[in-house]
Amino acid sequence: MPASKTKEDWKKILTSEQYTICREKGTEPAFSGEFYDFQEKGQFYCICCSSMLFSSKTKFDSGTGWPSFYAPITEKALKYHEDASHNMSRIEVLCANCDSHLGHVFPDGPSPTQQRFCINSISLGFSPNNKNV
Repeated sequence: MPASKTKEDWKKILTSEQYTICREKGTEPAFSGEFYDFQEKGQFYCICCSSMLFSSKTKFDSGTGWPSFYAPITEKALKYHEDASHNMSRIEVLCANCDSHLGHVFPDGPSPTQQRFCINSISLGFSPNNKNV
């Protein structure tokens, strides 16, 4: 999908905030996003292409101010990229379908994975009460 949409196409589809975060690898301020303290049951999907990414069953409160999950909905839902920006060494998390920037993953999460997927709310949409969660 990324090759089929131009920068101008994405700008027509997304809000300016969504474009900055999802296509230009931005970050929303901590504790500002819609889903950081969100408790409903369902699935979280990519705001750019609607691919399912995370289940509410794997969401937890990390205290960081961003929605956090300990696992993706499937291993094929995400891609990873080394990120050395801002003088840090991190692993960027991308939507496997459209290359949308979602956030980062860290090795300090809860069991069973010990991973913390720290995701920008603005890069997600939510589908409540999906039978697959």
